Amino acid sequence: MSKTGTIGDSVFRTILIIFAATIIVIVVAMIAMMVQNSLPTIREFGLGFLTGRRWQPASDIFGALPFIYGTIVSSVIALVLAVPLSLGIAIFLVEQAPQKIARPIAFMVELLAAIPSVVYGLWGIFVLAPFIRSYLGPVLQSYLGWLPLFQGRLTGIGMLTGGMIMALMVTPIVTAVVRDVLEAVSTTQREAALALGATKWETTTIVLGNAASGIAGAVVLGLGRALGETMAVTMVIGNSPQISSSLFEPAYTIASVLAANFAEATDKLYLSALIEMGLVLFLVTFIVNAFAKLLVIRVARRSGAH
Repeated sequence: MSKTGTIGDSVFRTILIIFAATIIVIVVAMIAMMVQNSLPTIREFGLGFLTGRRWQPASDIFGALPFIYGTIVSSVIALVLAVPLSLGIAIFLVEQAPQKIARPIAFMVELLAAIPSVVYGLWGIFVLAPFIRSYLGPVLQSYLGWLPLFQGRLTGIGMLTGGMIMALMVTPIVTAVVRDVLEAVSTTQREAALALGATKWETTTIVLGNAASGIAGAVVLGLGRALGETMAVTMVIGNSPQISSSLFEPAYTIASVLAANFAEATDKLYLSALIEMGLVLFLVTFIVNAFAKLLVIRVARRSGAH
């Protein structure tokens, strides 16, 4: 190899290292900024900030537990609703639908991902909330009212509405990724399964098994979107810092409290509490994604073993 080529490789490798290190520097800088600006509430409340259930800025009382609860529960609702729907759509588009039907449906699914979140929020206020209040809520209470999850007032604004809006926003992302993963599975596996006498459904289950790690990754991506969603959820979740077992009751998420209160935070302790909330959201997202990454690795190893 010539001297010029060696120098070129060294320069190229150095540039790539700088680009990769930039991401680490940005993340560390963000954490350092949030920790530094959170010090007043960290010194004032300590771990009690994470376990506190009262949020009263006028009295300098700040507890993050209702917001952590609202973020996790609404995200779980979104995944429970979105993942089966997304898998069904992706399987239909890749395995069942002819091209003349699959292309328009795929385009509509991708179009859902391009809709601004505030439009989802408006749709939630004027369409979804009245539907839950007048139709879905009474049905759920009639058949499942013995469960604490479906008790309480029916206003149409609450945790369930926020979770359903999230599910609608997560669905196109998960669907698009799962569809790409299924299309990446070699056609020879499908042909081999059919040649051995497998039915269409049995062939699909084989394809799903080979795509398990990619599907898990798609779910993780959807979860990340749900955890950080702000505007649409703020408009329909009710924005009440409380912990209730009922999905019909108003709630609050970390992203929502940041969006709704940051402009009003003129007091130093109040501003510090909001920044610490952002730090909590960052840590929750980091922990969830780290756990999900381990799950993806485990699924990939298990599917590879089979």
